[in-house]
Amino acid sequence: MFINAIRWNPSEGLDLGFFTLHYYSLMFLIAFALGWYIMKRIYVHENMDIEQLDSLFVYTVLATLIGARLGHVIFYDWDYFQNHLLEIFLPVKFEPEFEFTGFRGLASHGAAIGIIVAMYLYSHRVIHKPVLWILDRIVIPVASGAIFVRIGNFINSEIIGKPTHSDYGVIFAQLGEDFPRHPAQLYESFCYLLIFLGLWFLYWKTDKRFKRGYIFGVFLVALWTVRFFIEFIKEPQVEERSTWLLNTGQWLSIPFILAGFYFMYRPKRQKTV
Repeated sequence: MFINAIRWNPSEGLDLGFFTLHYYSLMFLIAFALGWYIMKRIYVHENMDIEQLDSLFVYTVLATLIGARLGHVIFYDWDYFQNHLLEIFLPVKFEPEFEFTGFRGLASHGAAIGIIVAMYLYSHRVIHKPVLWILDRIVIPVASGAIFVRIGNFINSEIIGKPTHSDYGVIFAQLGEDFPRHPAQLYESFCYLLIFLGLWFLYWKTDKRFKRGYIFGVFLVALWTVRFFIEFIKEPQVEERSTWLLNTGQWLSIPFILAGFYFMYRPKRQKTV
C-alpha cells in the first residue's frame, strides 16, 4: 500500500456534447493563446506593427507542429516510419491493423529546429529584421508554452518518469500500473516556469534585450540543461538507444546547450571605418 502516492486516472477530456476536447489539445490551445498575448505585449512595447502578429502566429504554429512531428519521426522512430511514410502526418496507423491514433509522437527537439527555421523565414519575409531579434523575443512565449505541453503529457500519462521505489510518486492508472513513478512531466513543467520567469525578467527589467542573441542563448542553455538532467529520471523513449552512455534526448540536447553559450558570449563584431 502506497500511502503517499497519488493515483492518477483522469478523464479523456471535456465532453462538449458534439465532441470531446482532449486535455492535451486544450494545453496546446492555451500555450498558443498565451504566446500570442505575450508577443502582443512585446510588439506594442517595441512599436511593431500588430498586424505582423498574424503571420508570426501562423509561422509558429506550423513550425511547432510540423517540426515536432518530423523530429519524432527522424530522431525517435525512423525504423518504423521509413516504411510507413503516409502515416507521418496522418492520425491513423495501417499496420498491423487500421487504427485511429490521433496526432501522437511529437519531439521538442524537432519543434525547436522548426521554430528557428520559421523565425528565419519570418524575419526576412515579414518584419525585415535580423533573425536574432525575433529569436530573442519568441523564446519567451515558447518557454511559457512548454509549461503547458508538459502538463498535457502528464494528463495523458506519457513521457513518464522512472519508478520511485518508495511510497512517494504518482501511480499512472491509465497504464495499468500499481506502483508510483516520478512525475517527471511536472518536474519539467515547473522548471520551464522558472525559465519563463527568468527570460521575462531579462527582457523587461534589464538591458539584455539590446545584446542581440543573449536572451535566445540563455533560453537554449537553460531549457536544454533542464531537459538533459530530467532525462535521468525519465523512462527512455527509444529502448534500443537507452544502452548508450546517454539517451537520445540527452545527446540531442548537447548541441543546443553549446549553441546557447555561443550566443551568450560570442564576441561583438568590430565596426570598420
